[in-house]
Amino acid sequence: MPRMITLAAALVLAGAAWAASLEPTPEQTLGPFYPSVLPEDRDADLLVIKGRVDRAQGTVLHLAGRVTDTSGTPVADALVEIWQSDTYGRYLLPKDGAPGRRDPNFQGYGQARTGAAGGYKFRTIRPVPYESRPPHIHFQVTHPRFRALVTQMYVVSEPGRENPAYFGGQRVRDALSVTLYPADGAEAGTLSARFDIVLVPVR
Repeated sequence: MPRMITLAAALVLAGAAWAASLEPTPEQTLGPFYPSVLPEDRDADLLVIKGRVDRAQGTVLHLAGRVTDTSGTPVADALVEIWQSDTYGRYLLPKDGAPGRRDPNFQGYGQARTGAAGGYKFRTIRPVPYESRPPHIHFQVTHPRFRALVTQMYVVSEPGRENPAYFGGQRVRDALSVTLYPADGAEAGTLSARFDIVLVPVR
């Protein structure tokens, strides 16, 4: 029996050591298109703007994840912000004033608060490439007890034409890349992805 107890204790300690070894989510540049004026509708559903009938163009993406600290403990009440281009590669005005077609029904920016288990959810569109950049979604995560994190979520096997060295190298890119899957129980053609985030406590 003592030997079994010792083995059980060792397994617990090993699990704790693994949890403590979670790597913080790599940082990325804020980029030039964080909205200078936040839209009036800034909820977690970027497909529908309040007061408009038409839905945003693009493939629907159900994006979810969990925010934790480096020990794996959930971070509740963190503010998760995302912003991305529409299906034509255009960000919100006035930051992105480039000419060309744009989708007026895409919210372009959204916010969500993490729950008690650290979870968050968004409904948005599948990110698209533009110029040399691969498909990506910008994230900013803030909480009073943790260092603010600005990062980007990429899509596995869609590298674009940019040099990953400008954004931390291929290893960082791989750590920030997710696989898109058909969404369970949703309308045909919709996708889902999971992007978990690890924050660093304020020292």
